[in-house]
Amino acid sequence: MANERVMPEKIRCDACPVMCFIADGKIGACDRYANHGGDLVRLDALTIIENTDHKLVPFMKDSPVEDWDGNIIQGNRPFVTAVGAGTTYPDYKPAPFIVSQDVEGVDMVTVVTEGIFSYCGVKVKIDTDRHIGHECDIVRVNGEPIGHVMTSEYGSKMLSLGGVEHLTGGSKKEGRVTCDALLKLCNREAVDMVIGTEDHAVTLRVEAGKPPIINGDEEKLMRVGCGSATIGMFAKQWLTHVDDVVVVDDHITGVLSEHQAGKMLDVPPTGIKINGRRSTPGRYFQVAEPGTGWGGTGIEDPLLILGPFNPKVAWEGLRLLMVSTTGEQYAYFELDSDLVPQPAEIPHALRQSADLIAENCEPSICSVLFMGGAGGSLRAGVTENPVRLTQSVKNALTFVSCGGAEAYVWPGGGITVMVDVLDMPTGSFGYVPTPALVAPIEFTMRTADYGTLGGHMSEIKAVSAVVSEDTRKVSSMENQADPMARSNYSWSREIT
Repeated sequence: MANERVMPEKIRCDACPVMCFIADGKIGACDRYANHGGDLVRLDALTIIENTDHKLVPFMKDSPVEDWDGNIIQGNRPFVTAVGAGTTYPDYKPAPFIVSQDVEGVDMVTVVTEGIFSYCGVKVKIDTDRHIGHECDIVRVNGEPIGHVMTSEYGSKMLSLGGVEHLTGGSKKEGRVTCDALLKLCNREAVDMVIGTEDHAVTLRVEAGKPPIINGDEEKLMRVGCGSATIGMFAKQWLTHVDDVVVVDDHITGVLSEHQAGKMLDVPPTGIKINGRRSTPGRYFQVAEPGTGWGGTGIEDPLLILGPFNPKVAWEGLRLLMVSTTGEQYAYFELDSDLVPQPAEIPHALRQSADLIAENCEPSICSVLFMGGAGGSLRAGVTENPVRLTQSVKNALTFVSCGGAEAYVWPGGGITVMVDVLDMPTGSFGYVPTPALVAPIEFTMRTADYGTLGGHMSEIKAVSAVVSEDTRKVSSMENQADPMARSNYSWSREIT
């Protein structure tokens, strides 16, 4: 009799809209669920934050969980995060974990779920003066558009990446590339991107908590301030050592002799001329095109922003210091008999002033903030009346966290959250190939308030029933908010 090939039995995963059929011993398209002997298994362990300063040890290592009475011995109060919890899809189900515990005499409940976020993205803050693109320039990864440059902030460039328009509004490839880039950024991995096109394209590597790499060069310092602010901060350092100082800045270039700080310190006029648009005394806009040179301009020779000195005011031997907003570039000049600046050896005191500027600059890093909207389907896992959850959050009766990290909840309708990925446990994010990101979200409140908003009361379990040796334990970060602290809630103000 011919041998018949026995095909492994497949099970259908209903954790996301893809609905994978998974053979025994295989994993789904999301890499998060697997078929273990016919059972659908979440591969990542449920993560618990142990609020303790002590070295972490396996939870209840030498005694069974069922013998635990709820008092924390090896760590302070645990917080059950949604990392590794699973989802509510197809959305009629309660959240995977609804956990209660006594917190300083108050019965609290935390509703834990991994949300499938189609409406999500990241906001990236890049500490640099260097030009990485004009506002609205497209950001591309592997040739696909994934976002755009936003308005610059003080000493930083901003990117808006992802969003439903890129995840589902473009081609399949655009959606896949966008989802992959977002996942890497949120999980603290590096992503290489290109901003702009053709002759003004800029290459950029972004990794949360690390310096940006722009056109192959790693940034080191974030500017101490604009050119005008730098004049004000360090004017006294230059007195008697130099006749005039120009702090080169793409946005606001400062000139000591014209600046109010110079006037207050009796610095005389020098007859200097700046090739830019004069704003107020000692402050100039648009001295050069933006770029990766001095102070975020496109120049490597600072003299290019100077016009001829006024011969009625300037004098031979006039001493001029030109410096960038990070102190990394500086040059010293003296005027010759034709009132033309000539390079000269910089005095020690002026070199020290440039070093002082650099010393007062913060390290340049990339900040990645996940941003997503908690939709009606996610909220249905918390309550049968989703709008009540929104109202509870707005009324500070419910505290929202992501992987235990405090989430900023935007004002207005819905529950739109933003959180720094560095405040979350590693590996907090996953994906589903719809495509969408999977991110942890927790809602913590008093048990009584949970009942009022129509919560799934019959699904509440004691924390002792959730914690086991299989759960992943991480320690709380320094200065990390405690989601269960009384100060998070409006009702705490009513208790005397």
